[in-house]
Amino acid sequence: MQPPEVRLPADDHFARRARRLQALAERNAPLGEFLGFMAQVATAQQVALERATGWQPEPEAFRLALEHGMPPLNAQALQDDIDIPGELAALLGALELHVGAAQRPLIAALRELPDATLKQLVAQLLAGEAGDEQHRGLMPLIAAALQVAWQRLVQALPHAPARPSGEIRTLCPCCGSPPVASVIESEASCSGVRYLQCGLCATQWYFERSLCSVCEQSGKLGYLSLAPQASAEEDEATAEVAQAEACGDCGSYLKIFPRTLDAEAEPLADDLGSLALDLLLGEEGRYRRSGYNPLLIAEG
Repeated sequence: MQPPEVRLPADDHFARRARRLQALAERNAPLGEFLGFMAQVATAQQVALERATGWQPEPEAFRLALEHGMPPLNAQALQDDIDIPGELAALLGALELHVGAAQRPLIAALRELPDATLKQLVAQLLAGEAGDEQHRGLMPLIAAALQVAWQRLVQALPHAPARPSGEIRTLCPCCGSPPVASVIESEASCSGVRYLQCGLCATQWYFERSLCSVCEQSGKLGYLSLAPQASAEEDEATAEVAQAEACGDCGSYLKIFPRTLDAEAEPLADDLGSLALDLLLGEEGRYRRSGYNPLLIAEG
């Protein structure tokens, strides 16, 4: 049986991500506090996802897009239809039960945010922009609310869309967003298959290995990590799961996580857990990051 070309996230996706983030926090001391907080955010996302909402599109609304191979949940097209204030309020309500005093001012600032400012920040997030310095610290939790909203939309789809083709094949087939990273599967049913994962709705889609996910060239690809020659004897706590697939043709890189090194790897969580690799590549200046992680807001 052929492995699926497009995989939609499971209903408990955020809970799984939270467990992965917590595991990474426990074995990554420099990022432990940050990853622990992001685990709390993912737990709150799961709670928010399960609440009832006032608006949900009918499956028929997606028919034309699905038939013509276009993203049925296009982020730019649907942003005005989503109840973003309601999604954010639900997320903050679930999150504040578990955070300490240090995070409460952040939650208070988000609750006091004018709707017009929130709408502007949402547009910037969906466009992959960092926003202004005044509001940048608020944007990851707004992005977390957007992830909940779009995963709920994914659940409303009558079936998974087809694998994208042509000029959009490097973009998410559900919402049209760029990938956060890719994963190489280790399960017998799809061993060695590479999937790109959307940073917004967590949909995964098949993409050929040894092809750049930006320019689709293969002649100048290299694979970089903090431990390029990790031995087979290393356990998963010490092996470097994160690799950067770097392209000399377009000068970009996208992280790739082989599940042969860690079966629990989750692209967005592991992207957050491997920021040291981004720092190294940023210092070298040879490649620019292409992965879109809306929870990771950085200037430029």
